Amino acid sequence: MTSQIPNVINGRLVVSESGRAAPVFNPATGEPSGIVGLSTAAEVAEAIAAAKAALPAWADEPPLMRARLMMNFKVLLDQNKEELARIVGAEHGKVLDDAMGEVLRGIENVEFACTVPELLKGEYSRNVGPHIDLYSQRQPVGVCAGITPFNFPAMVPMWMYPNAIACGNTFVHKPSERDPSASLFVYELFREAGFPDGVLNVVHGDKEAVDCLLTHPDVAAVSFVGSTSVAEYIYATGAAHGKRVQALGGAKNHMIVMPDADMDAAVDALMGAAYGSAGERCMAVSVAVPVGEETADALISRLAPRVEALKIGPYTDPSAEMGPLVTRDHYEKVKGYIDIGVEEGADLVVDGRGFTLQGYENGFFLGGTLFDRVTADMRIYTEEIFGPVLSTVRVADFDAVVDLIHGHEYANGVAIFTRDGDSAREFADRIEVGVVGVNVPIPVPVAFHSFGGWKRSLFGAHAIYGPDGVHFYTRLKTVTECWPTGIREGARFHFGGTGDH
Repeated sequence: MTSQIPNVINGRLVVSESGRAAPVFNPATGEPSGIVGLSTAAEVAEAIAAAKAALPAWADEPPLMRARLMMNFKVLLDQNKEELARIVGAEHGKVLDDAMGEVLRGIENVEFACTVPELLKGEYSRNVGPHIDLYSQRQPVGVCAGITPFNFPAMVPMWMYPNAIACGNTFVHKPSERDPSASLFVYELFREAGFPDGVLNVVHGDKEAVDCLLTHPDVAAVSFVGSTSVAEYIYATGAAHGKRVQALGGAKNHMIVMPDADMDAAVDALMGAAYGSAGERCMAVSVAVPVGEETADALISRLAPRVEALKIGPYTDPSAEMGPLVTRDHYEKVKGYIDIGVEEGADLVVDGRGFTLQGYENGFFLGGTLFDRVTADMRIYTEEIFGPVLSTVRVADFDAVVDLIHGHEYANGVAIFTRDGDSAREFADRIEVGVVGVNVPIPVPVAFHSFGGWKRSLFGAHAIYGPDGVHFYTRLKTVTECWPTGIREGARFHFGGTGDH
């Protein structure tokens, strides 16, 4: 018997009455574990109305009071992190170590949101004119919406609504319908922390739900993380309806291995960055770029046996290094890219297509895959695969590295492994990519910095979370004031005419 996964609207658990639903699977077994209703536009509008009704009182709460509730929430997340990681593993498939890492990085963002009162402080200038003072303040934008992906069902939502809510906004969250249970578990902790009903609402759905959030006049801002094609649609549609939008899209992250790199460290880094979470993350390293043939040969010779020896299993196996893909459809998509790579002439060094796991034959397991001698015109290089597939592109020198990366439409993340400080510094300065690592393979910033790519990896002016997140969820207002003494003495502060100040 599979359970129905409800919406949360104004503090109430409500099963969608749309008559449309999607199955939720256990990726390790291939068996359905739940059913999630696909909400109608009217149901989404009800959640927006609840957020709008809760907004005035919530925005008027002192920032310190909002921060104290957020701290309650953070404590509850800490106390329940193991259970949340198990829920993520059961529906997404990632092994518990990866799931726990996701949960902990998410909690970091809640912890940052507890400091928002400091970041909401404005600026003040006395006597900008005779007896005239000026100050600025950051005010909430209103009802905000977040549309989040399947690959980080706990962490990515925490990139969004903790900052938004701490800044005085209310929020409607639409999780991925592939693994929606984490959002419901976290909501129960959020409510237990003491937040009023309507401040956070959760609605499940597909394009009908998304389009309602993008077009509804009472939604002021929309955050999104997902594929580039959808991110572009989210940005264009939301902006056309007068909304503030930040939409993070796809990636093709390169890791450069210079001839002087610590090869053992580089191989260790690639194993985690390319195959951790089965490659289903926007900052996964999907392209290794060794510089020089000797470097490339050394890298492949050390990397191939490690990929072949990957310990693959369900999230319940504490020794597993990699779990299954999230759905059967995604498994077939990634497997299809391996077929394409072979057809395009890349050298298939390790083939993950034949992997099976005894007792889990119906699970969505794919073995680690390694290609060598991939070229920049191949689809396995140009397109985001989002699976445990690493392509190796050999280049001759440092300038060829820069040209290769600048020629790609994505510019989310990049890393360089080298012992040479000059090379690392020049690379960090020259490379046109939003997130750069030096001997760090997945350089996702900590919560008190902000995260976002360049080019077609990010649509909108603001990066996500951290200080940029606070700016996205607030509007700047400046106030210029003149008091009675100044008025009596004829203080003037305007443009045009003589005697202006």
